[in-house]
Amino acid sequence: MAFVEFKDVRKTYQMGDVEVRAVDGMDFAIERGELVVIVGPSGAGKTTVLNMLGGMDSCSSGTIALDGALVSAMGERELTQYRRHDIGFVFQFYNLVQNLTALENVELAGQICRDPLPAADVLAQVGLEKRMDNFPAQLSGGEQQRVAIARALAKNPKLLLCDEPTGALDYRTGKQILGLLQDTCRSTGRTVVIVTHNMAFTQIADRVIHVREGRAQAVELNDRPADAAVVEW
Repeated sequence: MAFVEFKDVRKTYQMGDVEVRAVDGMDFAIERGELVVIVGPSGAGKTTVLNMLGGMDSCSSGTIALDGALVSAMGERELTQYRRHDIGFVFQFYNLVQNLTALENVELAGQICRDPLPAADVLAQVGLEKRMDNFPAQLSGGEQQRVAIARALAKNPKLLLCDEPTGALDYRTGKQILGLLQDTCRSTGRTVVIVTHNMAFTQIADRVIHVREGRAQAVELNDRPADAAVVEW
């Protein structure tokens, strides 16, 4: 069994008399320790897939599994525990608590999970050992996103989910964050999934899932992922 499995997953929304099929028979698998890029145009169903895999939304039918656990069969209480302990989230906007320092923001995540990593150690890993006592307003956009990544990693999650993690950043800073995510996957063996519309990101992935009209149109394996430092967009 693969580390992550989507089997015939569907998600429909009712908008008045119209049924919207956000995800319409999604099938893919992800192996442990891979860096995966889910790519596709706006409205293709990428973020819906991420939300269902992260336990923030439920599927209408089909099965979703992570590390042998059937996520699609979990109730609300189980999903809360799943989000707390198994999933680290990184979003386009950093969602930091403004009146807490970088260190305190990361420590906050450790208070809700079973086996957190030391906040100071994780901040050092993302290159912020000298910025721990700064508040978000005193940090650049790239530094704030590094805090957000450290916060997610401090939970010691099984899976790191990143939704357009460079979307609010300039090119140079975005490239640094992409490199950080790649290094995190390589150095820790953690499974990382990046959702994006940017085709250039596919160059660094072990596995690329092309999503269109709610389905995995194609899945590609990359034997020789490029280093993030050489990727241009």
